[in-house]
Amino acid sequence: MKRNLLAVSIAVGALALAGCNKDEPELTTPIQQASYGIGLNMGQSLLQDGLGDIDPQALALGLQDALGSQEQRVGDEELTSAFNELQKRSQERAEALAQEALDANKKYLEENAAKDGVTSTSSGLQYEVISSGDADGPQPQADDVVVVHYEGRLLDGTVFDSSVQRGQPAELPVAGVIPGWVEVLQLMHVGDKWTVTVPAELAYGPRSPSPVIPPNSILVFDMELVGIKPREE
Repeated sequence: MKRNLLAVSIAVGALALAGCNKDEPELTTPIQQASYGIGLNMGQSLLQDGLGDIDPQALALGLQDALGSQEQRVGDEELTSAFNELQKRSQERAEALAQEALDANKKYLEENAAKDGVTSTSSGLQYEVISSGDADGPQPQADDVVVVHYEGRLLDGTVFDSSVQRGQPAELPVAGVIPGWVEVLQLMHVGDKWTVTVPAELAYGPRSPSPVIPPNSILVFDMELVGIKPREE
């Protein structure tokens, strides 16, 4: 039978088998502990996909039958239909969460834009000047490489990246960063320190490069433009 990824994940995640046993395993051997870890990871993935109502006893029964080479109790056609239904539910949940995030983003950006000292650009980017360098100092261009000290965080305060914590400014090509940074770096002068609020569409949008950054996240950066690298001849 051709199984999709969701089906495989559910089968592998059947370490909920322990839930069907009256006596729980002690989890003392490496095999038991690794098996528990696989089940734990898959259970967490199912929860994230909105499938927390999976029946652990039925899940364990499928695993038992497979490992025991027993005849399957549900036909391929029924299984395919059931898997499709689970995928549909997971997709609907993801779309609902994405819309909730977009609605929350809109409200936050409107409130933040109304704060004293916050400037909004035509793209929706927002920034607040913390301190300024020389007003006549150099500004980066799109083909420059800049030296920046920064700390990036989510709206809940979670820090997802920080050159400050690493203790070393980053050297970055202006054209090689997220759109919000491409814009704001070309507005700054060397020595400027700004707090920059980047809307999701100017950051990573619905696709995140890291599990730490949820889809459609607004990103807030404390940025200092330390310098502009000399261009090579």
